Amino acid sequence: MSISASQPQKPSSGPGTDSRTVTDRLVEANAKYAAAFTDPGMDARPVLKVAVVACMDARLDLHAALGLKLGDCHTIRNAGGVVTDDIIRSLTISQRALGTRSVVLIHHTGCGLLNLTEDFRHDIEAEVGQRPAWAVEAFKDLDQDVRQSMQRVRTSPFLPHRDDVRGFVFDVTTGLLREIDPRP
Repeated sequence: MSISASQPQKPSSGPGTDSRTVTDRLVEANAKYAAAFTDPGMDARPVLKVAVVACMDARLDLHAALGLKLGDCHTIRNAGGVVTDDIIRSLTISQRALGTRSVVLIHHTGCGLLNLTEDFRHDIEAEVGQRPAWAVEAFKDLDQDVRQSMQRVRTSPFLPHRDDVRGFVFDVTTGLLREIDPRP
């Protein structure tokens, strides 16, 4: 099984075709955005003093789902929304340097990590000749993985604010959050 993403192909030019890459379109959209941009004069410190850790899944519009505005929170995303060492690093900076005090963890239904295993790393090693140093952090039970992530935050010695840590599962078909009890 090949794991490499294929290189994006530029469509052939001709009437009605767009030969720009996705990145070209993003850069053009940014130029339009910047032309009308006004510096909001915000500080990097989140107004609500909250950091949200969530999956990188493109179906999660966290600001809309949580009623947040620009400047309200720090948003930290990775595959699965799993609390890894790098998430702890970001949360530590968020709390110690930028004043956040609360942590909200959000996993979601239909997550791609539900179907992966650590074999993914072995497949990559077979393909490229080197095993990734990172763990896949795949899981079979969403609720239990949210509990594990809450526990990782609550026990980190680097985080001074560990009392207000709550975990949720976002349902991608209804848009609703379901809170996870930290005790099984």
